[in-house]
Amino acid sequence: MNPPTSSIRFQVHRREPELIVPAKPTPYEFKPLSDIDDQEGLRFHIPVVQIYKHVPSMQGKDPVKVIKEALAKALVFYYPFAGRLREWPNRKLVVECTSEGVLFIEADADVTLEQCRDALQPPLPLLDELLFDVPGSSGVINCPLLLIQVTRFKCGGFIFTLRLNHTMSDGFGLVQFMTAVGEMARGKQTPSIFPVWERQVLDARNPPITTCTHPEYNENNRTVVPFPLDDLAEEAFFFGPTEISALRRLASSRLCRCSTFEILTACLWKCRTIALQPNPTQEIRMICLTNARDRFDPPLIPKGYYGNGFVLSTAVTTVGELLKEPMNYAIELIKRTKANMTREYVQSVADTLVIKGRPLFPLEGTYIISDVRHAKFTEVDFGWGRAKYGGPVKAIPMFCSFCVPFENKKGENGFILPICLPAQAMKRFAKELKILLQDKPVDSAVRSLHKQSAL
Repeated sequence: MNPPTSSIRFQVHRREPELIVPAKPTPYEFKPLSDIDDQEGLRFHIPVVQIYKHVPSMQGKDPVKVIKEALAKALVFYYPFAGRLREWPNRKLVVECTSEGVLFIEADADVTLEQCRDALQPPLPLLDELLFDVPGSSGVINCPLLLIQVTRFKCGGFIFTLRLNHTMSDGFGLVQFMTAVGEMARGKQTPSIFPVWERQVLDARNPPITTCTHPEYNENNRTVVPFPLDDLAEEAFFFGPTEISALRRLASSRLCRCSTFEILTACLWKCRTIALQPNPTQEIRMICLTNARDRFDPPLIPKGYYGNGFVLSTAVTTVGELLKEPMNYAIELIKRTKANMTREYVQSVADTLVIKGRPLFPLEGTYIISDVRHAKFTEVDFGWGRAKYGGPVKAIPMFCSFCVPFENKKGENGFILPICLPAQAMKRFAKELKILLQDKPVDSAVRSLHKQSAL
């Protein structure tokens, strides 16, 4: 279920960070982010990892040199990434396109990829070696928007690690940019998809007006993490054909059309709630990230848009109700929440964010699972073919996990989900999930879950 963590330790020798600037002059201008982009909940940096094996046909090619040159060429088209964020009145974020560049680190590891084995999969305990936190680079305002480290391994393979200021792009936008870098690396002169800014399509109206319900931005929401952050445990759980089949047996026949992700979300929400042992009367939320790309006809978001193209919608209940009711209850809450996302809902989100000062969603009682299975991280090709692994590798402590495509040691295709919880809660979470994934009829599995929640 969850892969073992390797005990291997390796050294990475890094050169001094440098700034990669666009290969040609680019416009100096100010480009405002959208009112979806600059909400408080996206004002942080998120890392992704791309692992590439040695390819005999690329013998003699240096991935550092190839990617540096391609990055400079791609920044001609994606020049806002080479700028810096400024904050205007009312906390409005704007990119000043200064062409200062993105941070780049060249590095070498003293081992092969094969020797690292499990150490190079979520939750990736050695991420700090593969992505050095350059002092002064991790702020949101007046800092580089991208930090990239390319680490060569003794076998000829390499790892491309990137840290993104999340206000600039979501997973789909980031993959579009990395794909352009890959195309430049493989000899193309222009990207196959031209970048589109047009952040105004996700701006608030004038005047803004809230027309839908948005509990994730309620003014009485607590934004304080209710648990100490000095005793956290990280684990990653694999879901392949066997686990997915077990999850599907938890849904009744009338919910047979629900997606695997909806069932997974419901199950993890329930297991996590049991693990954290909150007060039965506490209100809890599962926040769904719904991609607005290709969702509407005519499209709301143009092709080539590389900003944040998703909005939050929230399923709300109490701890007691979630644990008392069968799994179908949670599944239906999630399905209903996702179905509520209309064009008007998206507009209402942008309006509400402006009205309320771009607030942070509540941390206490909130869980988010971000599904990046369809973002195509593994398809990014710098000349060495598809990535062996591609995407986020870490959960955001306490409140957000990522669902990432993964192939296990048996060659089974599925997905892996990193999670971060207090150590004792992690033990309870793993126990509850194991109960759900046992090969039992649905009623037996649900009864077992209820029995555990009463302890």
